[in-house]
Amino acid sequence: MAELEIKGLQVEIEGKRILDGLDLAVSKGETHALMGPNGSGKSTLAYAIMGHPAYEITGGEILLKGTDITDLSPDVRAKQGLFLAMQYPTEIPGVSLTNFLRTAVNATRGEDMPVRQFMTQVRELMRQFQMDDKFLQRNVNEGFSGGEKKRFEILQMAMLSPEIAVLDETDSGLDVDALRIVADGVNRLSGPDLGTLIITHYTRILRYIRPDRVHVMFDGRIVQSGGPELAEELEEKGYEHLR
Repeated sequence: MAELEIKGLQVEIEGKRILDGLDLAVSKGETHALMGPNGSGKSTLAYAIMGHPAYEITGGEILLKGTDITDLSPDVRAKQGLFLAMQYPTEIPGVSLTNFLRTAVNATRGEDMPVRQFMTQVRELMRQFQMDDKFLQRNVNEGFSGGEKKRFEILQMAMLSPEIAVLDETDSGLDVDALRIVADGVNRLSGPDLGTLIITHYTRILRYIRPDRVHVMFDGRIVQSGGPELAEELEEKGYEHLR
């Protein structure tokens, strides 16, 4: 049984149906890429998985480790092993990166991580992701470049150790150097204890993170799935021939 199972999912925003009977399964140890043109429903799926209140689930179910989570709040989903890296990370004035990370880690663990252990771990990860220690004293995402924001998303992912991570267009707005750093961070975290769903409309991130499965979305449904070669086909032919 896959850790994340989505069955017949229907989602509406302000009465407009965006997802229309979507099925998808992601297991730990797997990397899946979800691709499709703008407006196909990819980001809607990401927010529905995480429980954003603006996205109304009108049919189907989302199962995490066999349990239906469609009525759970985002914080409870996070405690149960879900993580979402956002396409547009939010600035949080007045909240330092250190306080934000430690609060999130303690909340998902259900107990306080000793300060020394926390600081040692976060500094080592920041070194790996090429982030200066000075960021620890800065407010969350305030004044960060696009690449710095995305690196901080991956830093959060590393500290929280989720079982299923959804990366919503993590590659958007990144130059080649920043993309390589972010992709390297994701690859470092990949392994038997993590299942990853990468949402993108470009194949360039998949040159650095090789997926086990590739899925294509149109009009709120997955219309085709395949191996990594499907991404290569999309690079060559585009999306329209699969509609």
